[in-house]
Amino acid sequence: MTSRPIALEDLCRYAVARSLFTPTTLPGAIKRLGFVQADPIRAPARAQDLTLRLRVKDYRAGDLERRYSQLAIEEDCLVNYGFLPREHLQLMHPRVARRAWDSKTQGHAQALQSFVSSRGPSHPRDIQAHFDLGSTRNAWGGSSSTTTHLLDGMHYRSMLRVQRREAGQRIYAAVTHTPDERSPQAKAHALLQLVLAKYAPLPSRSLGQLCSLLGYGAPHLGAEIKRALSLARQTLPNAEIDGIRWFWPEGENPAAKRWRLDDELRLLAPFDPVVWDRLRFELFWGWAYRFEAYTPAAKRKLGYYALPMLWRGQVLGWGNLSVQSGQLISDFGYAESHPPPDKALRQALEIELQRMALFLGASLP
Repeated sequence: MTSRPIALEDLCRYAVARSLFTPTTLPGAIKRLGFVQADPIRAPARAQDLTLRLRVKDYRAGDLERRYSQLAIEEDCLVNYGFLPREHLQLMHPRVARRAWDSKTQGHAQALQSFVSSRGPSHPRDIQAHFDLGSTRNAWGGSSSTTTHLLDGMHYRSMLRVQRREAGQRIYAAVTHTPDERSPQAKAHALLQLVLAKYAPLPSRSLGQLCSLLGYGAPHLGAEIKRALSLARQTLPNAEIDGIRWFWPEGENPAAKRWRLDDELRLLAPFDPVVWDRLRFELFWGWAYRFEAYTPAAKRKLGYYALPMLWRGQVLGWGNLSVQSGQLISDFGYAESHPPPDKALRQALEIELQRMALFLGASLP
């Protein structure tokens, strides 16, 4: 008996159900996700907290930062900046940056590294007190401490790690990365499998984009990652739907009955794996979601930090939430392809707002 062809509806259901697994422990959720993207904006909470609240039982905003030093995880780079199980670091470290430092910068970095090694976990202000290197232009066009900028570069170049945070500020510690005996080709393959497992199913173009972004976490494996991508496109399970080739991990069947949807409504972080790939978002749900925090206010269509609203496998619209005087304030919009909310949707949204208020330590109006 021949199985039926995989449809776009199967892929959508599969994408939602495999990512929104039954809530588990914090280390268990991070291990299963493989990587949690971080973002400093709190509207109403940081992206990493908004992602984890849906996958960790009884999670509260800030739990990741509070428990970080007791968990086998690291702040580090993959396709962007975030948190990942420590076991994945060996795939990328020691990291070789694309841009080499000049001898002066290298000398300053070695001096800072010696200071942190001898002193122990250090706050940037304490390091700054010993090494006032002036200021430099940052990535946003403003001015920042050269010492702070250098510490960031040292973290990226495997010279330091983030030991914990205090009030959002990184506390740096010395680190020695254990060499990985796998070949560069094997590391590249493992990295590709890591991002595929997190974001699957993926259109071919999106898989290529993620492999390109892996150049952030492993710039020294660029050639090997390109070859791994070429091989993956020949060997991974796949299907072509409406002229687009889709890929997913070995051993999974997007059409299987195990991928079930529930009746919970969820407000997702802008970088949640369910909605991260904007191409896939439009293919699944028929409208364009945009992250507008850096868009001038007059040009925003969805809002400063719009949270996609997922219900029964459909992203119906979005919500903008904030906490004002201890109360959770909400405002919602709906895609043109969806009608105004009915009673069932309103009830599901009310339950989600109750969960969100508990997560934030806020009350409802």
